[in-house]
Amino acid sequence: MNPDRISRRLLLKRAAVLGVFVAMARLVPAYAVTNSVNAGSQTILSGEIIDLTIGEQLFNVDGRAGIAVAINGTIPGPVIRLKEGQLATLRVTNRLKESTSIHWHGLLLPPAVDGVPGVSFAGIEPGDTFTYKFPVRQSGTYWFHSHSGGQEMQGMYAPMIIDPTEPEPFRYEREYVVMLSDWSFESPETLLSNLKKRGGYYNFQKRTAGEFLTDLRRMGLWPAIQNYLMWDQMRMDPTDFADVTGVTFTYLMNGLSPSGNWTGLFRPGERVRLRLINAASMTFFDVRIPGLKMTVVQADGQNVQPVVVDELRMGVAETYDVIVEPVEDRAYTVFAETMDRSGYARGTLAPRTGMAAAIPERRPRPLRTMEDMGMSMSMGNMEGSHGGMTMPGIEQSDDITKAKEEAANRKIQHAEHGEQGSGTPSMQGMHEMPEMMAVDPHSSPIPGAEPVKHGPDDHGSGNQMVAEFSQNRMGEPGRGLESSERRVLLYTDLKSLAPYPDQREPEREIEIHLTGHMERYMWSFDGKKYSEAKEPIHFRYGERVRLTFVNDTMMEHPLHLHGMWMHLENGTGAYLPRKHTVIVKPAERLSVAVTADAPGHWAFHCHLLLHMEAGMFRVVEVSEQ
Repeated sequence: MNPDRISRRLLLKRAAVLGVFVAMARLVPAYAVTNSVNAGSQTILSGEIIDLTIGEQLFNVDGRAGIAVAINGTIPGPVIRLKEGQLATLRVTNRLKESTSIHWHGLLLPPAVDGVPGVSFAGIEPGDTFTYKFPVRQSGTYWFHSHSGGQEMQGMYAPMIIDPTEPEPFRYEREYVVMLSDWSFESPETLLSNLKKRGGYYNFQKRTAGEFLTDLRRMGLWPAIQNYLMWDQMRMDPTDFADVTGVTFTYLMNGLSPSGNWTGLFRPGERVRLRLINAASMTFFDVRIPGLKMTVVQADGQNVQPVVVDELRMGVAETYDVIVEPVEDRAYTVFAETMDRSGYARGTLAPRTGMAAAIPERRPRPLRTMEDMGMSMSMGNMEGSHGGMTMPGIEQSDDITKAKEEAANRKIQHAEHGEQGSGTPSMQGMHEMPEMMAVDPHSSPIPGAEPVKHGPDDHGSGNQMVAEFSQNRMGEPGRGLESSERRVLLYTDLKSLAPYPDQREPEREIEIHLTGHMERYMWSFDGKKYSEAKEPIHFRYGERVRLTFVNDTMMEHPLHLHGMWMHLENGTGAYLPRKHTVIVKPAERLSVAVTADAPGHWAFHCHLLLHMEAGMFRVVEVSEQ
């Protein structure tokens, strides 16, 4: 959310530009344009001064052309490769007919070069060049994107790799950036307009009459009727997992559609590092490589104690670095299935060009449960609880207060996945980890682990529902993965490789409710859109503060804080992982600790682009007062 909001008058401008670009060639970077990608063949920009140009170009996806906003003529933009400790100078020239900006996602830098129009700078006007200059204070896998209107959704994103000054604690022979994104031939203006008209506009996976008959057999007549009546009364749908789906989105891997089949080469027995980046505008991905284990070594650019998994869920803006070790002389599919199961991105790891592996069997789309709305059987016995959910302006009926689903209290306990996930897995070529890092996962309590009853505030007309109870859900893989036979990464698995530097207990706590109204397509914090928020969230410079996020909505939200790290309070004691983006599940109460060490004004928002544009945005002010 910023003064450069999505502009509807750009529709006519873009239609005119499309005619001009009809004959242009397909627009993808060098590392994605062929089926053969070798180590070091990616388009890389490095050095003390880097020039970037933003412009509109034709983008061809599966034979259909649309207008994209590209960085240096490619989608994704070129890989910027920097060195920890260097002084970076990036000159950005705007060739668009509208203002633009670049935000360096996850980087710690002065607010004037953070790149958020209306918060830290004025934006880059058409024809102007803006110079971003800052010291590089970290290392790892990051990315950058526009923070102006819908440009990010139209292709304005790219990877950033920062090489460390010290050797990394893991080895690999080859590496690839794997950047996931979503593309629609409908403009961002059209998508938002359609959702304003009807919140479920792109949900073509609603329950059918056949499913109702199945539920009758499974649940019995009256419980099944109650269940359907409850969802109808709440004007919600249990299949609501993504506002924008595969009905209009094509899901891309390194700029290529599934039929384009991005390919990375390897030699059997090599360790291959995949720098996974979710640069989508509105899409969560479940990533796996059938036939290969993934060893997670970094999260959001930060080293973590290695965790071996089969699959991981990536919220929008998150990054994970994984190492795989293909030993067979065959192709492997890199499969990124959307959380709502309406589509997927895919690529291939192969020993030779031209190879491809099978697409895994598609999984059925998941359903929301009572637990996602703050109900559970265990909560129903609590004093003063009716095990239900409240909705502002709607009198609650017995159908809601008594409704139970068989899956409502289904939990995936960490122990079911084995002890290896929370410790240090063995891996050929992995450096030995010090014994001091074998932290007892129960050594530090997790804030919000016990169910907490919602207070009397319903957050007004800007909030459609209130989860009566919220609790920590970091030990769950996420809806749609709870019955998986594969080892899925959990937030409770993440442990920093070294103790985090500021071990102070937070001095105070700020509770922030994630709120929204799907029928009106309004998204907010504490029931207020950004335009209604009178004051910023205030941090005192130098303080240690706890932010507790309470999700009153029935959707997952990836929350991003600019300028400062969030230490995820996941029970790992002195080894809390540092993240720039955290997923908050429905009816979840999740806490992060922040050291307010960056004076100035900073953006804080949901990284689902249309949620941010619809009001889920705040300014955080760090000052001496």
